[in-house]
Parts: sequence; structure tokens; C-alpha cells
Amino acid sequence: MSRHPEVKWAETTDKIFLTVVLADSKETKVNLLPEGVFDFSAKAGPENHVYELKLELHDKVNVEESKINIGVRSIFCIIEKAEPERWNKLIRGGKAPHYVKIDWDKWVDEDDEGTAGAGDMDMGGMGGMDFSSLAGMGGMGGMAGLEGLGGMGGLGGMGGMPGLEGLGGMGGMGGMGDGMGGIEDFEDSDDEEETAKSGDKKDEAAVKEETKPVDVK
Repeated sequence: MSRHPEVKWAETTDKIFLTVVLADSKETKVNLLPEGVFDFSAKAGPENHVYELKLELHDKVNVEESKINIGVRSIFCIIEKAEPERWNKLIRGGKAPHYVKIDWDKWVDEDDEGTAGAGDMDMGGMGGMDFSSLAGMGGMGGMAGLEGLGGMGGLGGMGGMPGLEGLGGMGGMGGMGDGMGGIEDFEDSDDEEETAKSGDKKDEAAVKEETKPVDVK
């Protein structure tokens, strides 16, 4: 028997932010239709439980402009609405199921949409894919398990995503490169100092030779 993953959503006038909360998903399949039908299935957990989801969204969507990213902890979608207007609910018809919740972290009130940064979200370097590019693959299932894509998302360098510690370390290595340059300069300065000392000794010897008493016969 399949299970339902938790779904969180938020909106602006022209977009829906949809997050399927499912860590380490495997054999992930996602399909989005222009009519607003969102299909999802995946396996997760040590026992590979099957999770399935079918949402009939409130209105039509623009599949070509919508994007998806499969991360380590969740599947994040930015769904472009076909018509720019507030939905005020995610599911058409009656009450949304209990596993569909509002994502208050991404929610933007209509009056606040014009302010700087409000609703200005993208994949943040997570390596998002266009839904339209998945159509020829028969949904996500055409890609022999997208857990690898989640890893690619991490390499993209999203803030706060697991796996970025390694990238941070690499950045530090860049700093080490600068530091190493400083060490080389330091070593060069030592060599120059040794050369200078050697030259000083030669000059002193020459002075002594010149000042040596000369016998007068």
C-alpha cells in the first residue's frame, strides 16, 4: 500500500511554490499537465516504501515555464500559473487533504509582492530542470532513478543544502593557494637576505685588504 508524502505550498500572483517533503527519494517520477494535474511517485526509506501523490491544482499551469529540483530532503517545484491571479487555495474543489499544508516560510501576501525580495525565489543554484524537458522522457521515470540529480543539486551550491560543507572547504583551499603564495614570498625574502649577508662579508673583506699596512723599504 502506498503512502502520501507531506506537501507544502505557497503562492504569488504568477507562481506556485510546491515542496514534496521526502528525503532520499529513489525512482522518482513527476508529471505536470497543463490542466493543472500534478502526479508524483517515488520510493524512500530503508524498506523502500512507495509514496504516491496526485493533485488536481486549482487552475491551469504553464508547463514550459515551470521548474523542478530533486534535492536530498525534498522535491521543490516552481509552477508557473497559466493566468496571473491569486488562487488562495492549492486544490480545486473541496477541502485539501490533511497532508497538504501552507508553507509559511515562502508565503507572500498579495500586498507585499511589490516589495524587494518578496516572492523572488528561484532554484538558488540547485540545478532545476524544466518540466517541459521531462515530457519526452515519460516523466522523471525516464531517468533511471533521480537520486543522482539530487546530488547534482547539492553540487550546484544551494545555501543551507547538505553537501555544501565540502564545497566550502574547497573554497578554503583557494585561500590556501593565496597563503602558499605568501610562503613562497617569505622564502624568497630569506634567500635575498642570505645573498645580502654574503655580499656584506665580501665588502668587509675588501675593506680590510685595502686598509692592510704596506711595508716601505
